[in-house]
Amino acid sequence: MPWDNEDVSLVSLAWLKPHEEIKVKNRDKLLEMTKRWGGFTKPIIVDSVSGAILDGHHRHSVAVCLGLKRVPAIVVDYLEDESITVDVWPNSGLETITKQDVINMSLSSDLYSPKTSKHTIQNDLPPIHVTLDILKKEE
Repeated sequence: MPWDNEDVSLVSLAWLKPHEEIKVKNRDKLLEMTKRWGGFTKPIIVDSVSGAILDGHHRHSVAVCLGLKRVPAIVVDYLEDESITVDVWPNSGLETITKQDVINMSLSSDLYSPKTSKHTIQNDLPPIHVTLDILKKEE
């Protein structure tokens, strides 16, 4: 079943936990576009148990730069959701990666290099527009 706007909720930025580094140049481009758009146009995908970011590390970093309190997210049961799989990008330095590895890294003080984990998600992200004003508020 495809995701739609009803599947998007606003979650606390403080709850989210990255598992890999970002490319600053890419984040800076996205930051400028986000300011131009006046909001987020794509949700982050996050694990419901750990708060691990599965997709949207650059969007998370943009939210941090903008001092936002919340971000739009689709919250999933990552370890149980068979429609989401993980593999490694070529030249990532790893042979394999598991969902549990991703969770463990997000809960540690370390991060994988950019483009280490490659999540395949069967559902497309719904187009959204959540304004920065809304995201700046606690709730």
